Amino acid sequence: MKKRYTRLKLKMLLLVVVGTIIAWGVGIFLLEVVVDGVLQDPFARFFVWAAQALFGESRQGALELYQIYIRGNKPEILMLGMVILMLIAFYLAMGRFTGWLDQIGGATRQVISESGEAICLPKELGPLQEDLKAIQTQLTRREEAARESEQRKQDLIAFLAHDLKTPLTSVVGYLTLLRDKPDMDSVQRAKYTGIALDKAERLEELLGEFFDITRMDLKSMEKDMTPIQLTVLLEQLADEFYPLFVEKDLTCETNIEHHLSVRGDPDKLARVFDNVLRNAVSYSTPGGQVAIQAGRSGSAVEVVVSNEGLEIPEGELARIFQKFYRLDAARSSRTGGAGLGLAIAKEIVELHGGSIRAESTGKVTSFVITLPQYGEEGGTHE
Repeated sequence: MKKRYTRLKLKMLLLVVVGTIIAWGVGIFLLEVVVDGVLQDPFARFFVWAAQALFGESRQGALELYQIYIRGNKPEILMLGMVILMLIAFYLAMGRFTGWLDQIGGATRQVISESGEAICLPKELGPLQEDLKAIQTQLTRREEAARESEQRKQDLIAFLAHDLKTPLTSVVGYLTLLRDKPDMDSVQRAKYTGIALDKAERLEELLGEFFDITRMDLKSMEKDMTPIQLTVLLEQLADEFYPLFVEKDLTCETNIEHHLSVRGDPDKLARVFDNVLRNAVSYSTPGGQVAIQAGRSGSAVEVVVSNEGLEIPEGELARIFQKFYRLDAARSSRTGGAGLGLAIAKEIVELHGGSIRAESTGKVTSFVITLPQYGEEGGTHE
């Protein structure tokens, strides 16, 4: 950092040295050529005349005054003159410094105004120019992030209104039928009641997902980071999903390496694998298989959750992690969520320093989650 402004310091030193040399040169010239040269006799005669005219001194008295005040203090007078010349030279040199300050001030206002214009400063201020450009870039990114955040909020409201309207309309419609037809037979009443309950449960699921994405404080996650036995976590989740596997007529195959450890927030990592497994169950072909594989891959731990179902087109693989994105809107409105589960999983994984991607080959879709491994010595291999 100290060497960044070497050019500026050298330029300032050069200006001071040059100003000093010029001041001394002018001083010596005035001394040798003017004071002790061509102007010595005219100045003495002028001083004598002024003393006689202004103070009424005799010629002899005026000469004595010249000898006392001028010749007797000549070194001091010359030193004062040199100091004045030095101050003038320093003032002129400072003009260059203040010019730099004006340029810095202009560049700073340019950054604050967010005009997007390129910042250009003299070579001596190159490091400061780079710093201001970095600040300008950061402010631009923050502004874009703020716009994206605002857009996401608007999208959230739009999707909330759209996704909640359908089940809510159904609930109101069927409950209205039940109210208006008190003599409805028990079979029909049970049917309408079941549909209304199903739609109400769907509404509850959607509200749960929206509340999760809005209240989840991912930025404060670092304080909850602890070593996690990932092997145990995955095995527990596989057991917890057993009723869902049975309901969908699915089998679950696990191939989890022993003693896998990562460092992170246990609840949020559990949420990641829960979301991915739920996605696998929702989009699996009945009678198919869900596979959970986990093992070490270099300095990382790689978890692969696969399911048998419809092939996902290549262009859709990256988009499935976008908020509110659903591959099959008609089917997911019945079986899937609001399109937030995978988006939440992606944010959590990335905040743990990992990555998540989707692969689809034929009828098998796989989600590959990579997390930094927590070392046996107690440190994370990164």
